[in-house]
Amino acid sequence: MNILGYLQKIGKALMVPIAVLPAGGLMLGLGYAIDPTGWGANSALATILVYGGKGIMDNQAWLFAVGVAYGLAKDNNGAAALSGLLGLMIIEMIVGNTAVISQITGIPVDQMSSSEVIASKASVSAFTGIMMGLVAATLYNRFHTIKLPAALGFFGGKRFVPIVTSLAAITISLVMVYVWPVVYGSLVDFGVAISEMGATGAGLYGFFNRLLIPVGLHHALNQVFIFDLVGINDISKFWSGTGELGVTGIYQGGFFPVMGYGLPAACLAMYHCAKPENKKKVGGILGASALTAILTGVTEPIEFAFMFVAPVLYVIHALLAALSLFIAANMQWIAGFTFSGGLIDFVLSFNLPLAVKPYMLIVQGLCFAAIYYFVFRFAILKFDLKTPGREEEDVAELAQVGTNEKAAQFLKALGGHDNLTSIDSCITRLRLTLKDITIADEAALKAIGAMGVVKIGANNLQVIIGTEAEEIAHTMKQIPPSDDLSHIPLPSH
Repeated sequence: MNILGYLQKIGKALMVPIAVLPAGGLMLGLGYAIDPTGWGANSALATILVYGGKGIMDNQAWLFAVGVAYGLAKDNNGAAALSGLLGLMIIEMIVGNTAVISQITGIPVDQMSSSEVIASKASVSAFTGIMMGLVAATLYNRFHTIKLPAALGFFGGKRFVPIVTSLAAITISLVMVYVWPVVYGSLVDFGVAISEMGATGAGLYGFFNRLLIPVGLHHALNQVFIFDLVGINDISKFWSGTGELGVTGIYQGGFFPVMGYGLPAACLAMYHCAKPENKKKVGGILGASALTAILTGVTEPIEFAFMFVAPVLYVIHALLAALSLFIAANMQWIAGFTFSGGLIDFVLSFNLPLAVKPYMLIVQGLCFAAIYYFVFRFAILKFDLKTPGREEEDVAELAQVGTNEKAAQFLKALGGHDNLTSIDSCITRLRLTLKDITIADEAALKAIGAMGVVKIGANNLQVIIGTEAEEIAHTMKQIPPSDDLSHIPLPSH
């Protein structure tokens, strides 16, 4: 599979967790609107909404780890999803814990730089969730039918996947312990270097802020420009009124035309470009994501919907964000946010002392909505980009009859799919429900390799075959019901 095809598979797998994010963003935004100063401290309803929303938005890494692993596993098996979550938890416990990092590197916690400490806290993100989801799915697809020696048979098949994923997660964690702080620190240094460049620096910040979201490293630049790592502290100074008029807020204003106008317009473009039969399906997700962006400025549901399936669009989006921040900063059109660049924060900041011509951001936003819509629509249609609703239909994988004749023989001896209503397994046996148990050829089952056949009630049958039971059951499920099994030879009784 080529790289674009693989990215499209990732994009489709992301749609499940993406569908959850708008709910979290809306709850957070509404809770903040009810209690903008206390974030729930002054209102019971706001508390419920804020912490309900945080339960989703603060756990994006978990959602992506499970969703990607589940979506990319060959048979969408829960063992892959569990393995993805397990791998992420290992990374969180190792890379996200400064005490553990201290033990590994030998650097006392109190001697770590602020960048190293912040890098540790930012190590568990949507990026690490997606990464572990990819790893878990890849390992599941490779090892879910593995056979181990009889003494270790219990740990074979799907049970082997969490084990090997854990080992992979430990290896990844050890690499991240040394690499992540270096990359994070380099980005902080880069941010400091461009922080004195005025409007140009704001544009560069906007470009890299968006471009780095897929890998979760945009937090490094945020520490420089909108927080207090080097004294800029754009958000706090704007809302407290302690900054400089016309300067404080230049790293915030330009986000409003992108988050509240541009990306919702991009949703409309993607909807209009979707195949007619898919518009209803994608319209709900894109519509909810657009509404969330407009009201709250939470844009991850939109960005993750196209960043993998159409990377070129994501680069265009980053360039447009850079242009927006440059224009707003250069023209000194300033509004601020404490949550994100949506309507709620825009209204709350409109009359603050350091707000400068915030109404012009509405004009700029309408212009950017038109730009985003026509640029996205043109690019999608011109280059046939597989944005949501335009994906190719999955081609069914070839049946595995030829790779596991024994599974086909068992299936035939049981009367085929027409006679089976469920196929399951435990450690050593097939657990089956049959429409007509008398059709099952018990002698043939034993000739194939069954050590015993146990009838339970009128329709349930257990076939004892040893530790390969899980693999046999899995392969039986993969044989299409339409396959003709008449050519499959059964061993003589």
